[in-house]
Amino acid sequence: MGLKLGKHPPVFDARTLRFGHYVKAELPPPPASENFGAKVPSWPMYANDKYGDCTCAAAGHMIQNWTANAGTEITPPEASVVSFYEHFVGTPPPPDEGCNMLQVLKYWRKTGLDGHKVQAFASVEPKNLVEAQDAVYLLGSLYIGVALPNFAVQGEMLTIPWVVPPGGAVGEAAPNPENGHCIPAVAYDARNLYVVTWGELKSMSWQFYEAYADEAYAVLSEDFLGPSGGTVAGFDLAQLKADLAKL
Repeated sequence: MGLKLGKHPPVFDARTLRFGHYVKAELPPPPASENFGAKVPSWPMYANDKYGDCTCAAAGHMIQNWTANAGTEITPPEASVVSFYEHFVGTPPPPDEGCNMLQVLKYWRKTGLDGHKVQAFASVEPKNLVEAQDAVYLLGSLYIGVALPNFAVQGEMLTIPWVVPPGGAVGEAAPNPENGHCIPAVAYDARNLYVVTWGELKSMSWQFYEAYADEAYAVLSEDFLGPSGGTVAGFDLAQLKADLAKL
């Protein structure tokens, strides 16, 4: 089974809000573990074996995860995810060009995926494991981009452990921007983040996240927080919305 990548290198925009700016001093440490993904029985491939649509497949998986934990799971149809992807690459059929995470987030917020818009998004500080845990715990998921090492994209990619080899992230184990991939984290514990990729849940060690994640975003959705936007204790959601309105 062929599996595709498709995330372009990070695009940095000075206007992008920073997650850490809205964390209040009274926010307690995140719990040692959290598992929102347990409520989702299966994850669609979302055509990521045909197209480099991982950035859009991840959005579909996040909608699944949020709605399952809010009450009733909604699984966007594959056709809707592919149509969402086609906005960035054209039709028909979409060429295998991929796209970048920031443009997906902006379009997702403005237009929505199968009727599901996100309220806001904010970048998570690189290599900040506490912020990553905060984003999963408070908002139900973390939208992650990785520059996978060459060893991780050879052979049966689903079965290759996402751990840093003994020699470290150098040589064939160095991050390769040409191997860009996007995955959502839906759970974590002391050892790993648990991400959805190619229709399955896969463990990713925290060391692997530190070595290969080149961007990550906390994403706020009514699907998880509720129609009123929710109140997240210890997180200044009102200020984030106010700042977003100025952009």
